[in-house]
Amino acid sequence: MLSNTFDLQLVAKVKSLLDAAQRIVIFSHMGPDGDAMGSSLGMYHYLVNSQPIAKTERSVAVIVPNAFPEFLAWMPGSEDVMVFEQQPEECATRVAEADLCICLDFNDPKRIGPAADSLVQNTCPKLLIDHHLNPADFATITLSKPQASSTCELVCRLFYGLSDENAEGISGLKGEAGQKIATCLYTGLMTDTGNFSYNSNNPDLYEIVAQLMRAGIEKDQIYDRVFNQSSEDRMRLTGYCLYRKMRLFPEHHLALITLSIEELKQFNYKQGDTEGIVNMPLQMGDIFYSVFMREQEPKPGTTKNVVKVSFRSQGDRPVNIMAGEVFRGGGHMNASGGEYYGTVQAAARLFLREYEKYLNK
Repeated sequence: MLSNTFDLQLVAKVKSLLDAAQRIVIFSHMGPDGDAMGSSLGMYHYLVNSQPIAKTERSVAVIVPNAFPEFLAWMPGSEDVMVFEQQPEECATRVAEADLCICLDFNDPKRIGPAADSLVQNTCPKLLIDHHLNPADFATITLSKPQASSTCELVCRLFYGLSDENAEGISGLKGEAGQKIATCLYTGLMTDTGNFSYNSNNPDLYEIVAQLMRAGIEKDQIYDRVFNQSSEDRMRLTGYCLYRKMRLFPEHHLALITLSIEELKQFNYKQGDTEGIVNMPLQMGDIFYSVFMREQEPKPGTTKNVVKVSFRSQGDRPVNIMAGEVFRGGGHMNASGGEYYGTVQAAARLFLREYEKYLNK
């Protein structure tokens, strides 16, 4: 039995929204990761298989702002995901026709980039499920728990609350449908906790994992598909980061890795190729903080490059405060992120000027 699930009255309101909707759009954030894709596809399979409106009468679309990594393309349902940057008119039409928008793994419409205007302009009900701090006030119903390991965990808890008390498993679905839901949700749990190495101390999390396994997931196969499918370019890029680009600051138990656009092009960078690199320096016994910066081209309508900044730490050493105050981001104590508008060199200079105020030795 899971504890600390959502309030029953809140779950009942969510159920009413889901039961009434016939044209649903599911959104997730720019640069979709395992949690974004896992929660979105888990929700997709749940909606087309478990609600009182028959699948043939209900339209459910998953829309992501830009392309998701190739190492997530095996996930059930990923072939039907719509990419706003590639299909802007078709995506905008689906959003305009929606009578319910479900927003997963982001706390503000600006996190979905070019899709934000379509979301905001549609006045239909909106359901937000997210685990990041300080959610914006734009949704009809907001399920926000920053202490959760992932959005997939929150979706699991919601499905558990929506299921009949005599139903089996997280979603109440058996067979192939339940297995697809469990596979997607486990992928998000696994990736957003670094394979359960951080943000994963709540015992309830492992009760969720146990129920997902009972639904028939292939846990080891999921790990292999996510972490052991690197291309040659990705492997060489990883080696370059560790050998050429990693700077150590032993007095502060800190590692910093930066990559410019030019460096990424040398290795034929694809979305997701740098996933997990930020965690690698923490394998050294005397490194407690790791920071990774990746430069990318300007967003549409802007002129400055964007630097994605990822923070990781071990133990009782917060990084979310610096991520929020210096890089306009946030996240969990041990795993956070932010952005800087400018060059990666300027972002690194800002970090080196400010980090001693935020990082404990």
